[in-house]
Amino acid sequence: MMKPVFLKAALLTASLLTAIPAAADGPVAPRDAAAANAAFAADRASILAMTGNYKVTFDMRETTPWRAGYTPIEPKVSGGHESIRVIEDVGRRIVLQHLLVVKDDKGKTLVIKHWRQDWTYEPSSVLVYAGQGRWTIEAVPEQMRAGRWSQTVWQTDDSPRYGGWGQWTEEGGVRRWRSNWTWRPLARRDAVRHPPYDRYLAINRHSPSPAGWIHWQDNIKMGLVAGKLSPFVQESVLNTYAKADDYDIAGADAYWAATKDYWAAVRTAWDEAIAKGQGVSVAEVAETGSASGERLMDFADQIEERKLTSAAAIARARTVIAEVTSH
Repeated sequence: MMKPVFLKAALLTASLLTAIPAAADGPVAPRDAAAANAAFAADRASILAMTGNYKVTFDMRETTPWRAGYTPIEPKVSGGHESIRVIEDVGRRIVLQHLLVVKDDKGKTLVIKHWRQDWTYEPSSVLVYAGQGRWTIEAVPEQMRAGRWSQTVWQTDDSPRYGGWGQWTEEGGVRRWRSNWTWRPLARRDAVRHPPYDRYLAINRHSPSPAGWIHWQDNIKMGLVAGKLSPFVQESVLNTYAKADDYDIAGADAYWAATKDYWAAVRTAWDEAIAKGQGVSVAEVAETGSASGERLMDFADQIEERKLTSAAAIARARTVIAEVTSH
């Protein structure tokens, strides 16, 4: 097991931040109550349509170099199976949990709690990545709130990853949600290579499809050069979710049934830490995403294996979260 690492994350100073446009579009055009209600219902249906059981393909391609001398890496295509479940739905807030299902070299099913996405209608603020292990609460411009949804994405251990906001629209017969420009920490696929860049400036798009849905990422890979954030290369990522039932769906649901109370308490502990600090700092670790990742995930595995009670695991998780967020 990897030795836990805890590093103090430095705040990103204003001089290092690249100006980002506030929005790709203007305010949503005024609508009467009936039209607003119909749009809200359609938005909810598009979000909830992401739930289900899927074969997932991850297609990642660096395309245009933005820095002289940089050579794009080879395209990478990978995949797996995911079960996506609604774990909260209170109308204006929907929370979806992804569960990754794989097999080990002996054919045994392994369920890994994967990323989580929280959707909030007409948000006043969103938790965003600020760089170098720091996340801050950022106000959504007041004129950009009506009719829009925020999406906040969390890592496998429910520590923060990135957040953004945008509108569900339909163009050319295709329905989609497009975020504003958002900062994101490096994904594991890049972080483990220790590249010259250390974050993404990105736009995310989600669209339902006849087969399931897609998540399209338009990423500018950014890094510090002489104290200034600079672009290195453009990346296009297309994650395709196609409905499937040819894997151990019951295994995913059994894992969640065994650990959901634990993970609910972990989410609460993170929410408390974020509210207390009006944001949070958590050291980033290439292999596990965050300084808390390995331990929090291991506690859940021990619950499933009946080596640890939920109450004991929750107590240990709270200790870990307090440790990694005590700045």
